[in-house]
Amino acid sequence: MPEALLGPTSQSYISQRLRLNYVDWGNAAAPPLLLVHGGQDHCRNWDWVAEDLRRDYHVIAPDLRGHGDSAYSPSGDYSMAAFVYDLAQLIHQQHLAPVRIVAHSMGGNIALRYAGVFPETVVKLVAIEGIGPSPEQAAQRARRSPQQKLRNWVEETRKLSGRIPRRYASIEEAFARMQAENRHLTEAQARYLTLHGAMQNEDGTYSWKFDNYARSSSPIDLPQHELHELWREITCPVLFVNGKESWASNPETDGRLQYFRDGRVVVFEGAGHWVHHDRLEAFLETVREFLA
Repeated sequence: MPEALLGPTSQSYISQRLRLNYVDWGNAAAPPLLLVHGGQDHCRNWDWVAEDLRRDYHVIAPDLRGHGDSAYSPSGDYSMAAFVYDLAQLIHQQHLAPVRIVAHSMGGNIALRYAGVFPETVVKLVAIEGIGPSPEQAAQRARRSPQQKLRNWVEETRKLSGRIPRRYASIEEAFARMQAENRHLTEAQARYLTLHGAMQNEDGTYSWKFDNYARSSSPIDLPQHELHELWREITCPVLFVNGKESWASNPETDGRLQYFRDGRVVVFEGAGHWVHHDRLEAFLETVREFLA
């Protein structure tokens, strides 16, 4: 069967003793392109993007630790440092550098940090609402004392340890929840994302695949001035993509664009947080031009 007619193949790699899943869309002779999803999401949310870009790129989309079909962290470690390490291991083990990266939300935050640590390995980077908390949110977090940060994390994690993943009586009920989460999705998109993002429990109910512990934010992270230094180390062009109807802060208007050597922002009308779903054709046209 011609490769163009095949769907992605599921593969895995090891990072910090975790077996992590990724899908490979073939076309291995083409330049590598990584698609990195956001928090509480999964790699198959990229399928519409991957089906188009696979014509010109060797597309690989990983499931982050604790997401999709990747292993859960036994210790509940979902720090940004752990995610950056996982991304670095995938690129290192599969010999993907120099690589292009398109990343969404938390995936963008991870990819930007990786590009600052290993600037020589990244050719171009697209961050869809993926630069992290707004300056106001970051300042609010910075005002908390070390005691407050650690105490809040302990209490939050303790609650998560007793939290039972929400169970839906049927896949249709999970599908309705997906539709409610993003009104921009078509019925077909929402159903597809539900089928790939949910798993059936032993009792016949359905739950989302991601680990509840992934909801928790590590109390230890780079302070803002160090994160800015990391961004300054990025040498590749960076395209920031925002949705006009999203809650996410625009890095051009909030001042964060100044920390990038070669960065620009494009805002899509009629799009929320998931721009690559809400304005797929326009998004693909913009990204294709940028990645070339």
